[in-house]
Amino acid sequence: MSTEAEGRAGETVRLGLDLAGAWKVSVASDDALRTSVGLDTDDSEWLEMNVPGHWQAHPLFATSNGPLLYRRDFTMPAPVDGERRFVVVDGIFYQGDVWLDGAYLGDPEGYFIPHAYDVTALSRLDDEHVLAIGATCSPQRDKKNKRNITGVFQHWDCIDPLFNPGGIWRGVRIESTGPVRIDALRVLCRDANEARANLRLHARLDSDGERPVKVVTWVDGEVADVQQRTVAVGSNELEWDVDVSQPELWWPWSLGEQNLTDVRVEVVCDGVVSHAADRRTGLREVSVRDWVYTINGERLFIKGANLAPTRAMLADATADELRRDVELARDAGLDLLRVHGHISRPELYAAADELGMLIWQDFPLQWAYARQIRREAVRQATEAVNILGHHPSIITWCGHNEPLALSVGDGDTFDIKKLAIPFIAGHQLPSWNKSVLDRWLKRAFEKADVTRPVVAHSGILPHLPQLEGTDSHFYFGWYHGQERDLPGFAAMLPRLVRFVSEFGAQAVPESADFMKPHQWPDLDWEHLCTNHGMQKSIFDERVPPAAFDTFDEWRLATQVYQADVLRHHIETLRRLKYRPTGGFCMFAFNDAMPMVSWSVLDHERSPKLGFTALAEACRPVIVVADRPPATVRAGERVSLDIHVVSDRREDLIDAIVTARVEMAHDEKVWKWEGDIAADDCTRVGAIDFVAPFAEGEVTIDLTLECGDVVATNRYTTYSAD
Repeated sequence: MSTEAEGRAGETVRLGLDLAGAWKVSVASDDALRTSVGLDTDDSEWLEMNVPGHWQAHPLFATSNGPLLYRRDFTMPAPVDGERRFVVVDGIFYQGDVWLDGAYLGDPEGYFIPHAYDVTALSRLDDEHVLAIGATCSPQRDKKNKRNITGVFQHWDCIDPLFNPGGIWRGVRIESTGPVRIDALRVLCRDANEARANLRLHARLDSDGERPVKVVTWVDGEVADVQQRTVAVGSNELEWDVDVSQPELWWPWSLGEQNLTDVRVEVVCDGVVSHAADRRTGLREVSVRDWVYTINGERLFIKGANLAPTRAMLADATADELRRDVELARDAGLDLLRVHGHISRPELYAAADELGMLIWQDFPLQWAYARQIRREAVRQATEAVNILGHHPSIITWCGHNEPLALSVGDGDTFDIKKLAIPFIAGHQLPSWNKSVLDRWLKRAFEKADVTRPVVAHSGILPHLPQLEGTDSHFYFGWYHGQERDLPGFAAMLPRLVRFVSEFGAQAVPESADFMKPHQWPDLDWEHLCTNHGMQKSIFDERVPPAAFDTFDEWRLATQVYQADVLRHHIETLRRLKYRPTGGFCMFAFNDAMPMVSWSVLDHERSPKLGFTALAEACRPVIVVADRPPATVRAGERVSLDIHVVSDRREDLIDAIVTARVEMAHDEKVWKWEGDIAADDCTRVGAIDFVAPFAEGEVTIDLTLECGDVVATNRYTTYSAD
């Protein structure tokens, strides 16, 4: 049991009871839900399970799809006059029913949303209580008409399709307040500069009756605003603005300091703090035009990656593990993590705020959903802003990832030939998900948050009637084409590379015991495809296992291939910096469980070669050449442009760039000297040589030197008759 300290306006000491720990659990049969939710139930023979947690973490429920009934006995003294009590369920996957002492409280829905129920009257009846929660996370059998808003947790090609996230995955507690409770608090930074920042605050207050209240806003320990309001019984919506003079601005890590600002809102009734809520935010301004982002007026080319859940069983992820994912992204030189198809734990966003990592936040919709979810999706989108809106790291909301009714992510191998026609039709023709649901979601986000850009859906190509399009997903060298095709495609259709938010290739992880490599070459390919995401038919085309004598040789080859795809895609997109590309997000950064996937960090965070390639390609300054062909004919003339891409905020003065070509016992050297523009791509010059008549490798080495800034790069081709 814990207590709240005395507040500034004479806040009384109130009870707070944490109900985390061992709960009794049983299969939630209809009979159990009728007869086993009250005080008179004998649950001594029931199994025990930890809350917070997921039921599949329990050995006896490892393959269960639920539902389960949870029970917890506890004692609690009766509230004093003027005190209210609430049961708060901070997170349940995905739906539930809640009883206290057999009295029905409500039916929470939404895995990332806290749910609160007034139990003041019930808590006066006795000191002995039992809380019962029925948790349901139904399998989504019809992948084209899903009803659970659980995103990647229940339909994705990077999580085992047999996995069920069901359970009470976050804490349960008893909260004590005065007559008025802050049910939700939204803190948004509308604009900010060195002279002034403006905060837009929105509160939902739950009152036990009509009464006058004083709403006091504190900013960094100082009173910034006092509102006198009258609230009615039930739910009340309040909105107000607070100005902050001479603010210390928050910046992404590559642009400046991560100054954070503490905001506290107190509701005062009759001179006593009835309830208070705290938010740590950052004062900054975000805008985007043609997919080019600016933070506090500073343009920033986005280098990003798609972030999977830190663990599929998100309740088991520690604060250190969540922070480590952000740290590893910063180590790789990334500016942004796209929280792909899910909403993560609060610790992830706090770490991003503190470390200056930008966040593209997906709403947990992945592929196709049933019509019935529209109203619930709109409600949850608004709650997402209430819960996360104060985080300065979040710069974009995205309503829906790939709202296409394709059969992917359910254990079947992706067959581009079979899916080509429905894929194109899904982009071009109107659909319920793309044309109706996603527009409702976009409006919901824009209404709740006027401070950030909103993307209705990710990965949709321009389509009639208005040729609308969003960010692009391209898998050259995996699902389609060759990994060398991107530069030509970009030159032909520059509109489609304004922001590429998915690209990459699968590679076998370092932590591969789950693949049973000792059985090589007779691995259980079907199991790996069905349960671990491996796309064997595409590996057979790109990096065929049959071509290698050992598992280690094949694994290395897959990682080399993935690294090449990532390196050259990133170099191409960075060369197009602002002309027209505003940034990218490679796919994907990490694994949530043992998988053969597109990640560069496996489920144990052991890096693949792709992680090194990502980090090298995302250095602040890179020197690049037009990529030479894989082979050149003897005597063929080769001409390549040389560019330097700089993300630094100041020019590189008197930089020296050297190009060296070595071939068949011959060497040619070019050298240029001059200034490299800040935050730009600068053409340095061109090299021109004739391929030797002798067969052999031709290497092209590039070096940039400017004070303490050094960048190198190497390309190879092969001269053949």
